Amino acid sequence: MDKIDLLKDVEERCKSANLPLKEGATNLVFGKGNPSAKIVFVGEAAGRNEDLQGVPFVGAAGKNLDKLLSSVGLSLDDVYVANILKYRPSENRDPSPEEIMAHTPWLVEQVKVIQPSVICSLGNYATKFFLSGGDVDSMKKMPGITQVHGKVRMIDFMGLKIKLIPLFHPAAIIYNRSLIDLWERDMEIVKSEINQKTL
Repeated sequence: MDKIDLLKDVEERCKSANLPLKEGATNLVFGKGNPSAKIVFVGEAAGRNEDLQGVPFVGAAGKNLDKLLSSVGLSLDDVYVANILKYRPSENRDPSPEEIMAHTPWLVEQVKVIQPSVICSLGNYATKFFLSGGDVDSMKKMPGITQVHGKVRMIDFMGLKIKLIPLFHPAAIIYNRSLIDLWERDMEIVKSEINQKTL
């Protein structure tokens, strides 16, 4: 099976799994983009528009992400986008540790199929999640996005060796336009990492 079929299989199994948050959600929000991408962007969870459409990053933050990618010569043809949580927590509340732990294996399966060179964590929550290795108890102790954005580091995540580059969340940039320059600078680091011949 190619990566498209493998991801479809993961998605179908995820859809039929009895995951927490499923009952209160409208749709599974699995992922979008190129299954053979070298870069995977990972956010926290779906918002209202994403839940209604079953696609990640389709609201204001999604439009912003598209614009930001375009500004550095990238599009959905070049990247894959997913969230840690596959269903929207009601009223956009913070997920519980149990909910995170139940959803994490599905993200791991996605990453194993795609095998990207780089994962970009979008925003504070996703960054702390990856830096803690998915250990919800130690997430709070991890540094925030303002300290680590654009800094490349190798991490061990659930047995996977991952090159992680934290980025500001596209939603944050909507409210704080001064972050655009930082985001574009960080994306240049991302592009140089994936262009390295050693990857």
